[in-house]
Amino acid sequence: MTPGARIEAAIGLLAAIGEGRAAADDIVADYFRRHRFAGAKDRAAISGHIYGVLRRRGAIDYWLARYDETVDARRRLLAELALFEEWSLEQIDRACDGDRFRPPRLDDRERKLIEGLAGTPAYPKDMPAEARGNFPAWLAPSLERALGRDLSREMTAMQDEAGLDLRVNTLKAEREAVYGVLAKQGIELARTKLSPLGLRLFERVPLGQLDLFKNGAIEVQDEGSQIAALLADARPGMRVVDFCAGAGGKTLALAAAMKNRGHLVAADIAEKRLERATQRLRRAGASIVQRQPLASARDKWVKRHAAGFDRVFVDAPCTGTGTWRRNPDAKWRLKPEDVAELPALQADILDSAQRLVKPGGRLIYATCSLLMEEDEDQVTKFLETHSDFFLVPIRDIWADTIGGDCPARADTLRLTPSRNGTDGFFVAVMERKPVLKAPAKKDDAAESDNESSYESSNESESADG
Repeated sequence: MTPGARIEAAIGLLAAIGEGRAAADDIVADYFRRHRFAGAKDRAAISGHIYGVLRRRGAIDYWLARYDETVDARRRLLAELALFEEWSLEQIDRACDGDRFRPPRLDDRERKLIEGLAGTPAYPKDMPAEARGNFPAWLAPSLERALGRDLSREMTAMQDEAGLDLRVNTLKAEREAVYGVLAKQGIELARTKLSPLGLRLFERVPLGQLDLFKNGAIEVQDEGSQIAALLADARPGMRVVDFCAGAGGKTLALAAAMKNRGHLVAADIAEKRLERATQRLRRAGASIVQRQPLASARDKWVKRHAAGFDRVFVDAPCTGTGTWRRNPDAKWRLKPEDVAELPALQADILDSAQRLVKPGGRLIYATCSLLMEEDEDQVTKFLETHSDFFLVPIRDIWADTIGGDCPARADTLRLTPSRNGTDGFFVAVMERKPVLKAPAKKDDAAESDNESSYESSNESESADG
């Protein structure tokens, strides 16, 4: 493909992404499936143009407004080329010559725009914070509340492309052995700093062609997500529920932590996503997993299995503000009503999921959000309305499960790209208080013991469905 054809393809894809019918990754992947003549260099160039605009759209729109230009996919890409990819007017002019498969010729206003942007500092001192940080202006109060003085630094880090993190599946391999195999293959990588199971790759690798991937020794999982699964402290022999299992990434991590001993339920309202997890579970050798489709968070299955589990993991649906490095289009698809409505959904899911937790068991709440409305506020409200739960300090759990220095600044954990090099992630662990029984009278002791044994047996049968 010519440079002009690549630009024309990127403009068309940006327009489709702007319509919000699907995520950018899906739209771009579908295009490449339908245009197999596009080689590796073509794909890299087209993707670079697209994600350059998505990562820096705030600054690009600021400059278009300064030049009183129409804000659309074509002009956004022209500004990206001039400001950030340092294309000259001559280069852009040659690419946009109106020939077949190439963009129409530049008009006088576009020429003026490109000439004006050439050599201009992309982020002038007087640029508003939302343009400099490339995030929606309406979200500023929530981001400022959550990140405070770190807002600018974190939003800058969000504009970088995230590395590829792998979790070593301890059911099949050890991290050092996997590290050695990949290093011998010439792959540039490093051990993750926080997760004892993670490896970070610094180059694009066709994972599907690696034997380590084919045999289930490695899985793609961000380091922050690995940490969240480890903090569940799921142990061999336990009964555990991954309540919002999705495609099964954390389910796999929990199965490995349990050493394939016990009972692990992967539950979700999206049955098709659970079905897609089947191949991953089989490849990883996770044989203790039961897939459980739910009609809703209030499915009757929850009531039937009340107080039957040692760990209930809730990776709640959220705004995804912590994943902007990987999904830069998500920030522009987010709407104020999402921030208003999602906390109510999260609270409902938590209230239902907590019924599954046995006395002395734990409820793990996690999101890939940076917003306190979805994180700390959610935990505070839950504890206010569920007095039989208490918050377990993350530092204590970290010492038991991971070891070393704990990055938590409070009793909950918030990971961020700038501070921790991970996606934005939040984790809180709440434990249900044990039931204290009054001591039995001497005359009733034997009868009470018999009744307790009978009740315990019935409860066990009920919990197993």
